[in-house]
This record gives sequence, structure tokens and C-alpha cells, in this order.
Amino acid sequence: MSDDHIVASRPDLSRVERTGIPEVILAETKAHEDLVAIVDAFLRGRGRAILSRVKPEQATALRARFADVVWEQYGRGRVLIARTDRWVRPVQGGRIGVFAAGTSDVPVAEEAAVVAREMGCAVATAYDVGVAGIHRLVEPMRVMKADGLDAVVVAAGMDGALPSVVAGLVGVPVIGLPVSVGYGVGGQGIGALMAMLQTCAPGLTVVNIDNGVGAGATAGLIARRAAMARGEIAPLG
Repeated sequence: MSDDHIVASRPDLSRVERTGIPEVILAETKAHEDLVAIVDAFLRGRGRAILSRVKPEQATALRARFADVVWEQYGRGRVLIARTDRWVRPVQGGRIGVFAAGTSDVPVAEEAAVVAREMGCAVATAYDVGVAGIHRLVEPMRVMKADGLDAVVVAAGMDGALPSVVAGLVGVPVIGLPVSVGYGVGGQGIGALMAMLQTCAPGLTVVNIDNGVGAGATAGLIARRAAMARGEIAPLG
């Protein structure tokens, strides 16, 4: 069989109905023609395409190829969303807080925030509130707790300490999101991951290094389930 007949992708257009989580297109490892085909399938079939880990040159090419849709950019260009006029947002339900320990952690934290928001959750964020200046955490934590939270995502590189601190302050599930920031022994997120796995704060679970999509999806599922229990939204069909 020639390369022309190989099916390179099978976009999962019905994933959101089955699981509540929309498919997120991992861009950085895809050939341009495959990426264009997948984005086109989602825009035609769903009216929306969500892309993560987008390279600058990929973003430029996609915006030029799909110039007639609305593009949104998050996480310093790491996350892109394309929407057509036929896109209908989900009914909002569930509340999530997303924290980033340092400014360098923000792009990965934004992945989590975007995914949860696209699942229909209200998302509050507080960035650069790490343990080196723990007083910065106090006010945003107070506000978020007063507004109500169903789940929390905490992104941290370096020592990875902030998720354990947050888990000791809230009564909802906390998802630790290690970020590949740092150097030396334990650099590239290894130290952060190990610190989160070794936590003594119950209620903290951990995703893999830089897995903002997974963290946001998990928090979104928890929050949407809580919203269903409160009668704010209907269960999945």
C-alpha cells in the first residue's frame, strides 16, 4: 500500500459525549498536513478545535490556513483554540482553582485552565504564588475558598512544594502538576514530581511532568460531577 492510502489520523469527534472531555490535539509532533487535516475535521464536525504544545511556526501556518475562524491563544502560544460560528459552549457547571508556583510554570498551568474551561467549568487562577514568598498565596486562596471550589490544580517546578501546601489548606481534591522547570540534580521536573509523590498531605494526586491537559481534564471531571450532584447541570447522556 502506498503512503497516499495510509490513514494517518482518526479524529475522535464523539469523545466529549462519551467522557465529558473534548479531544485535545497534540500539535508539536505532527506533520503539517496531518495537523491541518485533524483541525479541519474538528472544525467541520464540532465547530471547535483545541491544540496543545503548539510550536510558533505551526500556529502561524494554521492561522493562515484557517483564516475564517476565531482563534484564541493561551499559555504564551502553547495552547490554541479555533472556533467557528456554529460552536455552542457547554452549560457552565463546576468551579476550579489553578495555581502556578512561578511565572515559568504558567504555560503548563494555562493548559490545565483551558481544558477545564472548555469542559464548561468556571476557572479562577493565581500565578507566581510559590513557597519562596508564601504570603502571596493567602489572598487568592481566601477568595477562591469563599467563592467555592470543587477541585484545584497546582503547577510547580523546582522543588515542587506548593501542591502539598495547598492540599493542607483546602477540603477538595488537589491535582499536583509537576513542571519541567529547574536544573541540576532533580532538574527538568524530576525533583518536583518526586516531591509531590512523596507528599504527606492527603488529598493530593499527581499527573506526569508537564501534563497540563491531564490535570485540567481530571479537575474538570471532578468539578462537573460535583455540579451534577448540586443539580446545576444534567448528567452525561
